[in-house]
Amino acid sequence: MGEPSASRPPGDRSPTDGPPSWRKSAVRAVRGFANALPIVIGMLLLTSLLTTLVPPGSLERLFGRGEGWDVIVAAVVGSLAAGHPLVGYVLGGELLARGVSLVAVTALLVSWVTVGLVQLPAEAVLLGRRFAIVRNLWCLVFAVMVAYLTVGTLRLVA
Repeated sequence: MGEPSASRPPGDRSPTDGPPSWRKSAVRAVRGFANALPIVIGMLLLTSLLTTLVPPGSLERLFGRGEGWDVIVAAVVGSLAAGHPLVGYVLGGELLARGVSLVAVTALLVSWVTVGLVQLPAEAVLLGRRFAIVRNLWCLVFAVMVAYLTVGTLRLVA
């Protein structure tokens, strides 16, 4: 019949048992998600509200007062915008067709993707308030810089 199966001592664990902290980590992750869920839902509702309240033609009236002003306005609008970046690309194409400068449209698109003021409350909860604010401010500054550098490079190459 074979050898009798040896039973393990109570404190001996097999590598397949998993670490004892796995359950604690899973519980902490679920609690963190549950704490962030109301903020994420609020962010989604606010995004939907902003998308509904801002008429499509209203953004065009903000531009046309000089390139510097247009870039700042575009970066701020992009920071407040929410939604899929593809929507921003369509909006950028429409603004270019209506005479808005390429620098301003580039600032709008870069800030749309990198800065998220609508998502700031959720980001502050998940990553810390100071980090979220500093990250968004730097991304806003870099959005303007990237816009000028990108268009400058295009002019240099062309």
